[in-house]
Order: sequence, then structure tokens, then C-alpha cells
Amino acid sequence: MNTSIKLTDTQHAILAYAIHTRGGKIDWFPDHIKGGARKKVLDGLFKRALITPDGEGWCIAAEGYDALGMPRPGAAHAPQDAPEAMAATHAADPDLEADVARLEANWTPAPRARQNSKLARIVELLHSPAGASIGQIRLVTGWQAHSVRGQLANLKKSGLAITSAKENGERVYRIAQH
Repeated sequence: MNTSIKLTDTQHAILAYAIHTRGGKIDWFPDHIKGGARKKVLDGLFKRALITPDGEGWCIAAEGYDALGMPRPGAAHAPQDAPEAMAATHAADPDLEADVARLEANWTPAPRARQNSKLARIVELLHSPAGASIGQIRLVTGWQAHSVRGQLANLKKSGLAITSAKENGERVYRIAQH
């Protein structure tokens, strides 16, 4: 087991069950994990990149297999000198390694939103060059101003780089373009 990733007993049980009986698909939870607790467990696993969306459900990501010390699916059983062979392969392409390191350093998970949801519409507005004011977001969502501000704070917490600036006496919010 990868000791750098600490799993709760519940997380371990869910991942192990999925690996050993479901081919990596997460569709079983212990009896005591229901409703909101399931969502919290799934969110915790997703935030640590141990699971990934799979259509309507979830499946174990490569890092999830690593956390349990299990071979990743499709990985051939490598000979004992595999680490040296892998090191030689990576050393042969330093540009690829630099690109991967750069992308990993700048990666932030996108907030998950259903298509045509209010959250998806807010993110769409924030991505537009014009951005959106609290008033414009209120018109789209039907929410109160404090609810819009709370959702903007949640989007920031989820990793989106949201900027704001006063324009024509009104604060306009945008997702920063990299």
C-alpha cells in the first residue's frame, strides 16, 4: 500500500471492493454510509484524485490503485528491472517531463455541474469576456445577492481563479484566463 496516501477504513473498503469485485467501478458502499455521507466519501476520494467520473457513476483512477498498492488496470506485469527501464524512458524525453510537471503544477479541478444547471450557467457567464455582475447572475438564477456571492466563494474554493473589477460603477466577475 502507498503509505503517502492515508485512507479511512471506509475509503479503503470502497476502493478495495470496487477493485476486487467490480472491475474498478464504484457501486457499493458499506451499509452505514448513506445519503450525504456517500457524497462526502466520494468528494473526498475525488478531491484526492483517487476516483474519476465514469458516465453516470464513478470508477477508480490510477492513483486509487496506487493507494491500495494494486497494479493499475492494463499495466503489464513488469520485470524486476522495470524502474531502471522507466527511468531511461523518462530521461529520454525531458521536454515531456517538463510539460507534465508544468501541467500538474497548474492543474485545478473544474467544478462539477450538470449541464443546463444554474451553476453551469454562472460558470459560462464568468468565462465570457464581458464577465458578469451580481445583478446579471441574479437574473439568470433567480437567487438573492448573498446567495450569488456565496456561490462565487464556493467556485473560488473549488479552484477557479475568479477576478473582479469595478466597471461603470458595478463590480464585474470573471474567470481569469491563463
